[in-house]
Amino acid sequence: MDRLALLLVIIGALNWGLIGLFRFDLVAALFGGQGALLSRIVYSLVGLAGAYAISFLFREREKVR
Repeated sequence: MDRLALLLVIIGALNWGLIGLFRFDLVAALFGGQGALLSRIVYSLVGLAGAYAISFLFREREKVR
């Protein structure tokens, strides 16, 4: 679950980087526009993954020997 959340957060970050630098929304381009159902699903999953990733900040890290 952690890796999936991290992957979705990375996808969202790259998409926002493209929007900020080039005004190009890759998710919208791939799935039929910002209002398309598939785009909204991807945006929602990225948002949920971001909310879940907040928990990474408060977890104890395991020590590697």
